[in-house]
Order: sequence, then C-alpha cells, then structure tokens
Amino acid sequence: MDQISLSDVNILLIEPSDTQRKIISSLLIKEDVGQVDSVSTVAEAKSALRAHASDVVVSAMYFADGTGLDLLKHIKGTEEIASIPFMLVSSENRVSKLEEFKQAGVAAILPKPFKPVHLSRALKATLDLINTEELDLELFDIHEVRVLLVDDSRLARNHIRRVLEGMGLKKIQEAENGAMALTYLKDNVYDLVVTDYNMPEMDGRELSEFIRFNPQTAHIPIIMVTSEAADSAHMANIQQTGVNALCDKPFEANEVRRMLMTLLSD
Repeated sequence: MDQISLSDVNILLIEPSDTQRKIISSLLIKEDVGQVDSVSTVAEAKSALRAHASDVVVSAMYFADGTGLDLLKHIKGTEEIASIPFMLVSSENRVSKLEEFKQAGVAAILPKPFKPVHLSRALKATLDLINTEELDLELFDIHEVRVLLVDDSRLARNHIRRVLEGMGLKKIQEAENGAMALTYLKDNVYDLVVTDYNMPEMDGRELSEFIRFNPQTAHIPIIMVTSEAADSAHMANIQQTGVNALCDKPFEANEVRRMLMTLLSD
C-alpha cells in the first residue's frame, strides 16, 4: 500500500467557534495538510461525512447539538466510516471526561490551546493509523501470531484491533474482561496478550498475575494498555506483575510497532 503524506490528507474540522475554526484551520494548513473542510455542529459533521470521505476528523468536545463523544461513537459505530481517525481538541481537563474518549478509540487528544509541536505529533500519530505497514519479523510469520485482546470497551477493542491488523496481525481473539480471558487462556495458545488495565470482574493487573504465575502461560508477552499516569501507584504495582510493556491510551500505532518488534523478536 502506497504511503500517504499530510499533503494528501483531507481533514474535517468540527468547531463551534468561528475564531477557533480559523485558528485551527490555519495551523493545520501550516502543517502541510492538503485540505481542511470545517463545520460547526454535530449534525453538519454527520452530513459532511455522509457526503464525502474525509481522511481524519478533528473535533472540539462541546456543541449546541451534542458532544464530540456523540460524534466519535457515531463514527466508530458506522461501518463505512469507522476507520477514520478522530482527534479531539479541547480545554477539558477532567480525567473522567477524557477517559470516555480514550475508551471510545480516539486517535489523539490535543489540549486547547496547543503548541505547534503538539499538533505535529498528534498528526503524525494519526497518519500512522492510515499508513498501515506489516511487521517483518525474523522469528514469526506475522500473519500467524496469535493475539488475545482484552478490553471491556467494544469501541476500544475495535480501535486496537484495527491498529494491530494494520501491522499484519490476523489471528486476534477478543475478550470483554479478565475473567473471560482466563477461560480462553485455559483452552487456547497465544503468542501475545494485549490487555486493558481498568476492567470489571478481573482487571488487567490480576489477569497479568495469573498469566505470569501459571507455568503454561508464563512465557507469553503482555502489553498493558492504560490511561493511568506513568508515575501513579497503580502503574508501580502493574510493573511488578511482569508486564512486558505499558502502552498509553490513545493507542498509537508507531509506539505499538516498536513494542511488537521488541517483544516478538526475543
């Protein structure tokens, strides 16, 4: 698949403020984005997405007729447009509000106001989702790597699956929580476990402990996906369970690619 650059990308910008739309549009153009179409409401965004295919959606959080989360869930729940990366731009800093976007499969979150360097990184992470590239591994045929993906959010699983499939991973089994994952681990063989941290019934820490202390599964590499701060007490506890790698939400393709190259080459 030919790689595309920012100059090939069509961005749909959804922002209720005329001033903010002009500012963000100009910053996107300065980053060499090919085309920026802008609208001001959720309804206009849905109409624009039906009328023509955008490559990336950049959205504020609050609108007169809904929220950015409403729009993100609409996109991820509509098969024809579900693969379009969604970037949030917002001054919202409440962890609970941002967590909802992370669980729904947002590609990047930009604080408002943001610096050009932050925009550049977010655009690069988003472009990595579009430019899929299969991993070339010495020890494995990437198509034969067996993955157990564990997350209680269906939207988050869908997003992570797309990222993994873009790297050539085909054999991905999904579990809604750690307890379900345990039943799969008892009956199947896996080469990699990718698990969320915060889940009901059995969280990612408990699942990782089971995997590590069970002789039949102790060898399986584990990637923990979490929105917890790296220096939090929870993260310190997680690292003691034998997790091989910690990955932030949003689930960035380039970061995951580096992790997989390391974990599946050992």
